[in-house]
Amino acid sequence: MQITLHTDAAVFDALADEWRDLMGRAKAAPIFMTPDYQKIWWKHLGEGELRILAIREPESQELLGIASLFVHDQELHYVGCVDVSDYLDFIIDQRYCAPVFQAIVDYLAVELASEWDKGFFCSLSEKSSTLNVLVELAQAKGWTTDVRHEDVCPIIALPATWDDYLAGIKKKQRHEIRRKLRKAENAAQTRWYVIEDSADLSDEAIDIFIDLHQRSTTEKEAFWDSAMIAFFRALVKRFAQLGWLKFYFVEMNGEPASALLCFDYRNEILVYNSGFDVEKFGYLSPGNIIISYSIQHAIELGRARYDFLRGDEVYKFRFGAIAEDVLGVRIFKQSTDAHR
Repeated sequence: MQITLHTDAAVFDALADEWRDLMGRAKAAPIFMTPDYQKIWWKHLGEGELRILAIREPESQELLGIASLFVHDQELHYVGCVDVSDYLDFIIDQRYCAPVFQAIVDYLAVELASEWDKGFFCSLSEKSSTLNVLVELAQAKGWTTDVRHEDVCPIIALPATWDDYLAGIKKKQRHEIRRKLRKAENAAQTRWYVIEDSADLSDEAIDIFIDLHQRSTTEKEAFWDSAMIAFFRALVKRFAQLGWLKFYFVEMNGEPASALLCFDYRNEILVYNSGFDVEKFGYLSPGNIIISYSIQHAIELGRARYDFLRGDEVYKFRFGAIAEDVLGVRIFKQSTDAHR
């Protein structure tokens, strides 16, 4: 295998077409590993130094793997780690998993050896091959590994119709969904709409979402520093250009009541963030209303899964979601008790 090290952010554009093609051949290819998301995250939230490895077949020069990493304080991370990136991974052509993984670990052990003491590979789906392969190869180098549960992503496997979905959840919750929808539609002039492309997206819509997110709880107010606002604006606009945006809004009596920022990617709806006006409309459950509408829409679109992304909030399971684990792998080049 041939490895090229990229240390400049221009790599996200330079490799974009090959990177996207590789994701079509990879077993693990979450939206948070697209060059578009990675570029935006690094620009607005990244720190340290980029260390992106492009692994190629020597003769054909076909791109077989991407290790999108950065180094900060002698620790290796995925670009995107942590907090706002729900799934991360190495992007590897599934036909060449073993040799590409080996090439990555060998490179980290030799060419980048002086740059890191610890590695933290966060946000790995329970289905990721990295959980087993990376640990095995790291231990073969004599490194210490630690695999820890980080969170869960509650997921709904979507049926063919809304009625089938309701029939598949608990009777009490089915009743609650219908009751809350009737109450909201009877007690207020309630309408929902979705923004899906750049032509309909405006800065005002993003401002409304940020305001509703802040209104949800006092803890969410501190989330929006200048870097996070810039990140969200850039991300929403770029995903709208790519056709990956599903930006849901509910209005009650002509006022914004709730918003749901979702991504539409590879036949799944990913629920990235939400907000609602609890003070004005809390009694009408606007958060539950917008989730119900968005699930209906996902079913109408024929999507296979509705992924709430990270967090074990009770309401997600009341909608019939089943938890899938998200894990992290820590690697220590020297045996130590510091990670315990």
